[in-house]
Amino acid sequence: MGAGKSSVGRCLERRSGLARIDTDEIVSAKFGLSIPEIFSKHGEDRFREAETEAIRRLSPERPSIIVTGGGIVLRRENVDLLKQLGTVVWLDAAENKLFERASRRDERPLLQTKNRRQTFSELLQKRQPLYAKAADVRVDTSSLTQDKVADAILSEIGKARPPGPSPPDGPAVRPYH
Repeated sequence: MGAGKSSVGRCLERRSGLARIDTDEIVSAKFGLSIPEIFSKHGEDRFREAETEAIRRLSPERPSIIVTGGGIVLRRENVDLLKQLGTVVWLDAAENKLFERASRRDERPLLQTKNRRQTFSELLQKRQPLYAKAADVRVDTSSLTQDKVADAILSEIGKARPPGPSPPDGPAVRPYH
């Protein structure tokens, strides 16, 4: 939460020409509800199931930028599926910066608690080791603009590819946090 996944995903889409696929948008469309409404009416477990279903339907044959929610790493199956699809990018930042960004909108279902700051910190502490294990590339977004984050991702993806011409469809980039 607050790392800039959605905005960086849109920036990468513009710059790379690859399709951007947002798992939250897929799940929201499936239910015909916003993410907070899904959490409220169906619960987090059902949301996570739908999130996994969305990833299962994606094909490695279609290079794309896949933007996921921060909780995607809570299911090992999701991480395995993402790794089969391509490079996994962890957008990270200093905890205070992440909380500041995540708090700008009051619609985050997991932060609807008495002590939002403590809840955020607990979520981050639980997820950080999972992000570290899942990520092929880590980019600290603390002081970078969307364009600079996109530059960093594209540079890292370029380093990860073997020498020679790029595949015809370009690199597959999947930012998440």
